[in-house]
Amino acid sequence: MASLDMYGAYDLSLAKIDELVTKISEGNYALGVINQNTHKFVVKYVGRAEEDLNVRLKQHVGKYPKFKFSYAVSPQAAFEKVCRNFHDFGGTQKLGNTVHPKPPAHADWKCPCCGISAA
Repeated sequence: MASLDMYGAYDLSLAKIDELVTKISEGNYALGVINQNTHKFVVKYVGRAEEDLNVRLKQHVGKYPKFKFSYAVSPQAAFEKVCRNFHDFGGTQKLGNTVHPKPPAHADWKCPCCGISAA
């Protein structure tokens, strides 16, 4: 079974983000809902922040009710994790993500799952 390996689920609000995401850091996040029957978090969107996870999460407030997050040790680690999460949770077929995650323009990193790059 796929695992996000993240903290949460929390209410996706400015106040909750400021309370919990206190470190200025790269990181990963998942946005979603709580299934009313199982009471489990259902992933609807995955993403990453290359510099400040707090700022990036705030850009999504109002789009989904819940979020999970984790810090990353580097932008490349955040990229590789978002790729794994993207594939593990259904890609564009099941997620609100409309495209495969891309590395930063200056990087030649490839997806650890399918090998796709920015090109």
